[in-house]
Amino acid sequence: MLDGPNHISISPLLRRLVKHSPVGDDEIAAASALIAEDGLSNAQTSLFLGLLKMQGYELKDSEHKLLEFKVDDIHGPTNDMKHSSIGGLLRQILAKGHIEADTIAAAIALIFENRLSTTQCALLLGLLAYTGLDRDPLVLAKTAAKMRKAATQVDREALCKAIRLQNRAIGLYQGGLCDITGTGGDGHSTFNVSTTASIVASSTLLLSKHGNRASSSTSGSADLLKSIQPRSPRVEAITALTLPSIYEASAYAFLFAPVFHPGMRHVTSIRNDLGIRTIFNVLGPLVNPVEGDIEARIIGVAERSMGAVFAEVLRLSDVKKAMVVCGAENLDEISCAGKTNCWHLFEHEATIKVEHFELEPSDFGLPAHPLSKVAGKKLPQENAKILVDLLQNKLSNDDPVLHFVLMNTAALFAISGACEDSPGGSKGLAADQVVAERGPGGQRWKEGVRKARWAIESGGALRSLDKYIEVTYGERENNS
Repeated sequence: MLDGPNHISISPLLRRLVKHSPVGDDEIAAASALIAEDGLSNAQTSLFLGLLKMQGYELKDSEHKLLEFKVDDIHGPTNDMKHSSIGGLLRQILAKGHIEADTIAAAIALIFENRLSTTQCALLLGLLAYTGLDRDPLVLAKTAAKMRKAATQVDREALCKAIRLQNRAIGLYQGGLCDITGTGGDGHSTFNVSTTASIVASSTLLLSKHGNRASSSTSGSADLLKSIQPRSPRVEAITALTLPSIYEASAYAFLFAPVFHPGMRHVTSIRNDLGIRTIFNVLGPLVNPVEGDIEARIIGVAERSMGAVFAEVLRLSDVKKAMVVCGAENLDEISCAGKTNCWHLFEHEATIKVEHFELEPSDFGLPAHPLSKVAGKKLPQENAKILVDLLQNKLSNDDPVLHFVLMNTAALFAISGACEDSPGGSKGLAADQVVAERGPGGQRWKEGVRKARWAIESGGALRSLDKYIEVTYGERENNS
């Protein structure tokens, strides 16, 4: 949101400056003229001048003085003096000095308490993006920890009790919570595969799906769930207070980010105003409010270069069972179109190892499909209908969306350890139906597909969704 009705946005210019892309002198001059005319918002003015300084542009005396003022500005719209100053940190960044990850994380944490001014917040987020510090594994790990600490806290004792009572252990899966999510921002606008896969997987695993509304796509996870017919879940009903009791009746819970991270409201307008990708665009998969109780997870990233970064973040965070994925098309899911880069984290001899390998549809025993068959920028209502049809087993066996979901669900099953179940398992299948074959990374991907198909064909996935919807309305007497 711009500060005033007459302010003009230079977000496209800021995005190019942050990415170190070429910018014409005429564009710089035009933006400088807007500042002289008070034609830019405080946030955009601050970041524009900061980026010019970082790139070595010669600032006018008036611009230099204005930037100095913005760096030290701790005033809010009402001159609220509760704001803290990070002027020293901002000067360090502008001077390209060494900065400790703990210092950056502590500064970001001030945002959640509404203790940073608009100008200092804008500078911090923009300069971290420009310098690449917001992609440093240690910075991400430390900042994610601060964000989880600022979240509304769940009663861990009650939650652990509910998890134990679910008694979901199977194979090497110990019955803990699981998540499958992505950073978003891949630009493909594919079907909501991770949300759908999380529901299918909850027929066997305990799911704690952390998600939000759409940011860069047309249909976010919350948008999808809210569009389910004939009755959609009340996603806001699951809170830190109600979560343990939710798991007493349901194997699935959607943790709506705004409910658990209320401090993020203090930065929403600044992010919208700047119009650039910031550290908050990648933190989502790392800040599940029940992090300490998550046993296994799949995280999708939209850039191959971020795969190793996220794997290192998870390793630094002592995560023992996870896989980071990036489709060859820079897709933040396991791709149904071709190869997917994978970084598998697992514990070996008391050490967390990271193994990199590639997966493709044939490893799951499935054919490849172009992304155009699972995309199309559909509205949430359209994707919700596909979701329900899939769970009701109405899609054809060769449907590309079905295969897309099967692959991603299978990956979560495999990484969780559920595919290491004893022959026959608990799903009513004969021993000779279990797929023992192992693929890349030594995992039983095809067995994961078998389990995912069974979850759909047996109605287990649909029943799991129905139970989740019921408990969001406080209806539990019909659950067993």
